[in-house]
Amino acid sequence: MIFSFAVIVFVASILQTSTGFGFSIMATPFLLILFEPREAIQISLILSLVISCVLIQKIKKDTDSGLVKRFIIGSAVGLPIGIVVFLLADIDKLKIGVSLLILSFTVLLILKFRIRQTRIRDLAAGGFSGILTTSIGMPGPPVLLYFSGIDTGKERLRATTLAFYLFIYSASLLIQILFVGTSKAIWLSSAAALPLVLVGLFIGNRLFIKINQRIFQAFLYALLIFTGVYLLLESWQ
Repeated sequence: MIFSFAVIVFVASILQTSTGFGFSIMATPFLLILFEPREAIQISLILSLVISCVLIQKIKKDTDSGLVKRFIIGSAVGLPIGIVVFLLADIDKLKIGVSLLILSFTVLLILKFRIRQTRIRDLAAGGFSGILTTSIGMPGPPVLLYFSGIDTGKERLRATTLAFYLFIYSASLLIQILFVGTSKAIWLSSAAALPLVLVGLFIGNRLFIKINQRIFQAFLYALLIFTGVYLLLESWQ
């Protein structure tokens, strides 16, 4: 279990640093195999928050501040809805629905379907991200699908996503602790993973410099497909 945990955190840290969105998508599904849902979600939130805090000062010049504010407003509505879903809904059925939506929209994006950016759609993307954060610990898919649909450059995507995550991870962690509780084991596991996170930060930054926009977009689609397929298979077990 310790080795598996180390590998998951290390790889997810590299993805988060090099893309701005990889940790929750990569780590949460696998952490759910090793931990109870509450533990997996909170460990993912804590480590993602650490990565965002470390990186944001270096890349804040690329951040779309207006878009971040609209995401935050939308997510403020979605976060409490998500915790209600986590407490009351059938999580397996939720995962099936989310996975099918992710796969459907990803296919449309690969086929060059594009979205016109509007204020309402910015708010909606933030809202859905908030719902998924507190319900299944994965804020990334709605934001990634939206960014892909409006053809966002990799620098703006990474910086804006990380800035948004500073808010949503902090708020989600607080809501989780207040409504679900936390444990010493969660914080000790997170602390033990920090050295791997720091190494992942270093490697991820190097990779980001070398990845061009076309490869970045292809990688984004691959992550979305992986997330959709994994959630679908995991919910049917």
